[in-house]
Amino acid sequence: MGSVLIIGAGGVGNVVAHKCAQISDVFSRITLASRTLEKCRKIQQSVKQKTGRLIEISQVDADNVSETAALIRKANPDVVINVALPYQDLTIMDACLETGVHYIDTANYEPPDVPHFEYSWQWAYHNRFREKGIMAVLGCGFDPGVSNAYCAYAQKKLYDAIDTVDIVDCNAGSHGHPFATNFNPEINIREITQNGKYWENGKWIETKPMEISLDFDYPEVGPKKSYLLYHEELESLVKHIRGLKRIRFWMTFSENYLTHLRVLQNVGMTRVDEVEFEGKKIIPIKFLKALLPDPASLAPKYTGKTVIGCVFDGVKNGKRKKTFIYNICDHAETYKEVKSQAISYTAGVPPVIGAMMVIQGIWEGNGVFNVEELDPEPFMEMLNKHGLPWQQVDFHSSILEK
Repeated sequence: MGSVLIIGAGGVGNVVAHKCAQISDVFSRITLASRTLEKCRKIQQSVKQKTGRLIEISQVDADNVSETAALIRKANPDVVINVALPYQDLTIMDACLETGVHYIDTANYEPPDVPHFEYSWQWAYHNRFREKGIMAVLGCGFDPGVSNAYCAYAQKKLYDAIDTVDIVDCNAGSHGHPFATNFNPEINIREITQNGKYWENGKWIETKPMEISLDFDYPEVGPKKSYLLYHEELESLVKHIRGLKRIRFWMTFSENYLTHLRVLQNVGMTRVDEVEFEGKKIIPIKFLKALLPDPASLAPKYTGKTVIGCVFDGVKNGKRKKTFIYNICDHAETYKEVKSQAISYTAGVPPVIGAMMVIQGIWEGNGVFNVEELDPEPFMEMLNKHGLPWQQVDFHSSILEK
């Protein structure tokens, strides 16, 4: 039996709270904290209604190390699950160091003023976590997270050598709004408007945003135009998947979404720097966030499915083989279970399982780790048990050989 502190009460935090409450034999005490206590209250009520368990709630400014550390001491968790803003990763890690508590997050640290996606800031904490005798698990959402576990599993069980990995992420759902983002607009828009990048033959190759696309045939969904993006798990996977020759990341976007995004870019609404308006300093993308629907509010009317997985090409016993490992998640089903859409669900279930692995001593180590450095098999077994079942099939298409 263990205790968990969840920091962040958005769509993903809602999933984490509900799923922890479902697993009472592991999580005997659950505390949910956010800057906005009312969000915590709503989740607390929903968890009580769905599971019969009363979770504890608290208010915290996760930008403040001493305040966050004080909350950790009060909640006394075995592990902190950070599903707050990526800007707050480092302050929460500092608070975990101060209090000697294990740490898990779902996305790499980002500086607020520059769209910059890399692990260097968090990897720099490795020695401090090791000396403190605690563990940090980085990027334990779906992608990054489950995608990393799929890669570790393929390396451990399926291949002698993996030549290429293509991570594919499809949302074939509909929320009924002209334009909305499925998670925090600041992060979502920054992520897809940056230059693309992939790794091939020992070097990074940069592309313009949305410059490269292909039509990938997703199971139960069909062909969808998928665009090459840079995604943070590529940075760690090139370090830990032996002999890798190329790795890329692809994501689907509708033409309607891209058209709206181009207009917003053209009028300056996606800028992350300050501008002066009527004597006040504002950041356009933060103003845009205030105007767009709250991602958590999209869930009730969301229909359709997500498909996320990894396509591997490599060699086993001297023979070339291609494998596709993937998950399909249904928006309506996840709303029925935890009142969240599938994108929040796929991001929220994995850190709960990661926390289980840490509390139960299945994942052990002092320092900072990415998911692919840890044993994938018990983690993937729990994915099957707790709502994110995966499938493994031979892959016969040549679409990714370009």
